[in-house]
Amino acid sequence: MVHARLYGYHRVSTKDQNLDRGIKGIEDFCKQKNYPLQKIFLDKISGKSFDRPRYTVLKEDVLREGDTLILYELDRLGRNKKEIIDELRYYEDHNIRVMFLDIPTSTIDLSEESDSMNKLITDTINKVVIEIYAMQAETELQRKEKRQREGIEAKKARGEWDDYGRHRLMSAEEFAKQYKKVEQGKIGSLELMRQLKMKKSTYFKYVDEYKQNIISSKNE
Repeated sequence: MVHARLYGYHRVSTKDQNLDRGIKGIEDFCKQKNYPLQKIFLDKISGKSFDRPRYTVLKEDVLREGDTLILYELDRLGRNKKEIIDELRYYEDHNIRVMFLDIPTSTIDLSEESDSMNKLITDTINKVVIEIYAMQAETELQRKEKRQREGIEAKKARGEWDDYGRHRLMSAEEFAKQYKKVEQGKIGSLELMRQLKMKKSTYFKYVDEYKQNIISSKNE
């Protein structure tokens, strides 16, 4: 049964992602079913943690026993399987129904299920399907993090990053050309640092890299 107070929740991970798709999906579903949607709470934050401003307000201050919470997709709730299951257990314990639009069995109007056995079967199916979807969400997050780590390491190996998360000021080849002036005694390191607008620590990282490249080329 869908109760009178129904709230939506939608989350995206970054500012670049658009909230509109999830909002429209929830609104369209409620209009189609003639459900009285009260409000949709929105967060632009990672799904790794449930420490989210609007979600916390919704869960702790708004939702009450007998309410219904609707989400566009299960992974908008979270990305960690155990935490997703724990959240759903919380809602079950507080008699708050949760619907996921990408899991149709979770949106069945249970008021039309006159047979208690049918309700039990539907509930069991939902739990199995949700566990599978939660596992997929967690696996996808792990794959994404692995691809990010591999991309960072590849850029470091190519010399495209100084430190994690910071782009190089110039390529190793360009620095080598500039550093020749120091080797030839035309200018000193302090002057080259000033010209290149480099901090001392960054400059000497480039110098070390340059010298390592010279050693490597001689050993080839």
